[in-house]
Amino acid sequence: MKEVKEYLLDAFQGESQANRKYLAFAQKAEAQGLTQIAKIFKAAAEAETIHALNHLKVMGGIRDTVENLKEAIDGETYEFNQMYPEMIEAAKKSGDKEALRTFHFANEVEKVHAELFKKALKYAESGNDAPQATIHVCPVCGYTVEGEVPDKCPVCGTKGSSFKEIA
Repeated sequence: MKEVKEYLLDAFQGESQANRKYLAFAQKAEAQGLTQIAKIFKAAAEAETIHALNHLKVMGGIRDTVENLKEAIDGETYEFNQMYPEMIEAAKKSGDKEALRTFHFANEVEKVHAELFKKALKYAESGNDAPQATIHVCPVCGYTVEGEVPDKCPVCGTKGSSFKEIA
C-alpha cells in the first residue's frame, strides 16, 4: 500500500490533468457552438483545480514565494535542459513533425519562463514585488512577454496582435 503522501501526489497529478483536459474539451465545444456543454466542462475544470490545490496544500507543496520561485526555476530548467531535449530527439527519430513542433515550442518557452522567474526571485528575495508591467502570452506556443508585445512571436511567428493579456 502507498503512503498517504504518494496518494496525495497521484491525486494532485490526476486532478491537474483533468483540469487541462476539460478546458481543452470546453474550447472544442465552444468551437462547435455548444456553449452550455462548454460551460459544463469549464465548471468541472474549475472544480478539479480546487481539488488539485487542496491536495497540493496538504502535501506541503505551497511554501513562501521565494521558495516557490526557486522550485519553479528548477522545474523550468529541468524541462528545457533534460525533459524536452529527450522528447525532441525521440520525435525527430520517429519523424513525428507535430510532436517535434509542440516539444520545440514548449522547450523554447520554458527558457523564457525560467528567466521571468529568476527576475521575480531577485525582487522577492529583497522583500519587494516586481515592477508592474503588462504580461502577454502567445496563444499558439505559450511564449510569454513582459511589457510590449512583439510584432510577431519569436518562437512560432504568430502575430503579436493575437497575444492574450494576463490580468
